[in-house]
Amino acid sequence: MKADLLVADDHGDFAEMLVEHLQGLGYAGRIATSGRAAIAELRERPPDLVITDLRMAEVDGLDVVDAVRGVDPELPVIVVTAFGGVESAIEAVKRGAYHYLTKPLRLEELVLHVRRALEQRALRRDHRRLRDAARTSVAELIGQSAAMRRLYALIDRVSPSPSPVLVRGESGSGKELVARAIHERGPRRDRAFVAVNCTALPEALLESELFGHARGAFTGATAARAGLFVEASGGTLFLDEIGDMPLPLQARLLRVLQEGEVRAIGTDSTRHVDVRVIAATHQDLDAKIAAGQFRADLFYRLDVVPVRVPPLRDRLDDLAMLTDHFLGHARRRNPHAHVERISRDVATALARYPWPGNVRELQNLIERLVVVGANAEANLADLADLAPKIAGGTERFSLPRDRLATLREVEDEYIEWMIEQCGGNKTRAAERLGIDKATLHRRAKQRPRERET
Repeated sequence: MKADLLVADDHGDFAEMLVEHLQGLGYAGRIATSGRAAIAELRERPPDLVITDLRMAEVDGLDVVDAVRGVDPELPVIVVTAFGGVESAIEAVKRGAYHYLTKPLRLEELVLHVRRALEQRALRRDHRRLRDAARTSVAELIGQSAAMRRLYALIDRVSPSPSPVLVRGESGSGKELVARAIHERGPRRDRAFVAVNCTALPEALLESELFGHARGAFTGATAARAGLFVEASGGTLFLDEIGDMPLPLQARLLRVLQEGEVRAIGTDSTRHVDVRVIAATHQDLDAKIAAGQFRADLFYRLDVVPVRVPPLRDRLDDLAMLTDHFLGHARRRNPHAHVERISRDVATALARYPWPGNVRELQNLIERLVVVGANAEANLADLADLAPKIAGGTERFSLPRDRLATLREVEDEYIEWMIEQCGGNKTRAAERLGIDKATLHRRAKQRPRERET
């Protein structure tokens, strides 16, 4: 995306010459013929860089610098002044201006500082994003099971493309990690990865976050905001829980995907954006479409490349690797903790649990064990105190105590237990038991009648 430069100068001919020169070098340029107009422009639609004359009637360059600091402290400002105004230009730098240049202006020197200022701003943004990603991303994708190897292969095929991706998977299965992996393995890896949870924000605020707003567009909009589509331009925008996006915003999102342009709330102008969109959901979008709660045209626009993340119960071969990783992470976060490892009994209990909360549930459990545990090895008693359902998962069969159970009784109890562990989903229970769904349905129906006879 072309960098948007705002030139503020009350000498219109000079400003037009400057903007034409910058446009010839590939920049986008706007002109403000007074300091007051410049302040209105940057509040209405913040540029990427401001070039302002120091001496202007009524509202001068120092006022513009102060206004820029109020809109965006990282927005670079280059001040242009006559030689006699150097002291005021230095004052502008103290107030936060990036640099000052004296007249007569040498265009090649100006362009050099414009490039450096934009590069430094981009580096600061990238550093902040990397810092935030390190803070919020607990782990990379981990696992070598067959299900994960298939996922890795799909990520490698998908990453080079600019096409939208729809990541599906249960809550806690790692959908955002998959989205980050697609971004980091693709050609946009050096640009922004911006994530937003469509469930976490009310409709009005989500609209402002995504598309931006002008100053005064609504109550509380004291300054203009570019929006996350603009922030992610050149990179990737991750829309988590897209199934919860309100229908009016779905229509706006569809237009952005089709046109490649975004319009901030309260403005009539559009801004070109080059964004790869990766959306994610744990919901059944087909059912939501049938219920009129999700737009079919948006679904087809997002579902160009479908990616499914396997639940943890379908890749239990990765459990030991994940447990070791989360144990190490929790110990680093809690350097004074006593727990260094888990016992074999704990590992066995973890392997028998169906993990409805997926990887996130495992991660939280391991951290609780590390924080609360008093011994070097977390044992089954520790697990029972924190998660009795997990610790006692294999002791919940109601077999007869006055005689030896028959094989049929053991099988029936185990089938019932597995259905319960799978949240009542008999198809999933049949897969875990290694039998076909028809057999499981027949056995589940037979058991109550057998008990009555």
